[in-house]
Amino acid sequence: RRIYSNKIYKHFKGWYCKVLAIANHSETGKKLVIYQVLYQDRKNYVRLYTMFASEVDSNKYSNANQKYRFEQVQ
Repeated sequence: RRIYSNKIYKHFKGWYCKVLAIANHSETGKKLVIYQVLYQDRKNYVRLYTMFASEVDSNKYSNANQKYRFEQVQ
């Protein structure tokens, strides 16, 4: 699953964010997603790419309305 910079994504709990960049950790080489939440103070956050692109844990969140943790808004 590919995540794109400068696109808006909806979290499965209902909030939105804008992906600012895809980066690589300088020591581990792991891919990271840098994003800004689009509510309140609009803070920036970093999350592992694999986690950002992952499916929602349907056992833990059985009432989730999305397949993926973050889904791109069209």
